[in-house]
Formats: sequence, structure tokens, C-alpha cells
Amino acid sequence: MSKISILSAFATDEERREIVPISVKSTIVAFLILMLSMIAGEFVLSKIFHVDFYSLKIGGGIILFWAGFGALSKGVFFQHNAHEKFSDISIVPLACPMIAGPATITVMLTLSINDGVGITTMATLIALLINMLLMFLSFSISKILTKFNILGALIRLTGLIVLTMGIQMVLDGIQLWIKII
Repeated sequence: MSKISILSAFATDEERREIVPISVKSTIVAFLILMLSMIAGEFVLSKIFHVDFYSLKIGGGIILFWAGFGALSKGVFFQHNAHEKFSDISIVPLACPMIAGPATITVMLTLSINDGVGITTMATLIALLINMLLMFLSFSISKILTKFNILGALIRLTGLIVLTMGIQMVLDGIQLWIKII
């Protein structure tokens, strides 16, 4: 929802043709960030920074909670700078943090540890392709949602879901910590 509202809010009629390259670029960058995080993330966190997995879950959960709370209370996931060019949004904020943010990276690490790299990679590819397709259709989706005056409600509902996912990640991290001590 957040990416759809941003793409449709930023773009003028002349910029509509940029939606496909911006969506493709942001998807590729997000995929690279997520794969690098999945492959090297556990090693970097545990061996270099000495961060335990439960701490990552709690920290990622807090970030998810914060993002969800912001969307729930303000009705937006991201506010843009009026001086920003439309083409500048492909990496920040679209690729990171909207597609591959701290919470998504935490989920990638969790899934790869629990379910393996192969399944996690396939699930990520499918999710990113669906996300990219929705980004391609952002203008059409936004028009329909605006016509029925439900875009704000859907963003708030998505915010509530993201908020509760954050709470669950924090609770899972605490439960994991309790098992260890």
C-alpha cells in the first residue's frame, strides 16, 4: 500500500513512463540487499558485532512496531520531501527501507535460519515479483482506491498489521532470550 501511494502521489503525467524502470531498479536493489543480508547477515551480526539473534528479533520488532504505529496514526508510511525528484525515489525510500528495510532483513535472517536459504530465496523472489507488478499498476490501483475513498483506511489497516507483526517479533525475541538464559 505504501509504495502504491508514494508512486501515485509523486508522479505527474510526464513521469508515469518512469514507473516501470523505477520499479524494476528498486526491486533489483532490494533483492540484492536482502540476499546479501541473508547470506552474510548472521555471520556479520554474530561474529563481528556479537549480536545475538534474539536481540535482532527484538530490534527489528521495535522498528516494525514504530513503522506500523506511524502508518496507523498518520495514514502514511513515508512522507516525501517536496524538493525530491521523482526518479530519486527508486533506491531511497522504495528499495530501502520500504521493500528491504530493517524489519524485512530481520525476517530474511529468521526465515533462512529456520527454513533454509533455498526456500527463503524462492519466497523472496515471488514476493518481490508480486510487489513489482503492484508497483507497475500503482496509478490504476490508486485511482480505484481513491475513487472509493479507501486508500487511507487500507494504509491504516496495513499499519495495524505491521504494528502487530512488530509486537510478535519482540515477543518471539523475548521468548528466545528466556530459553537461552
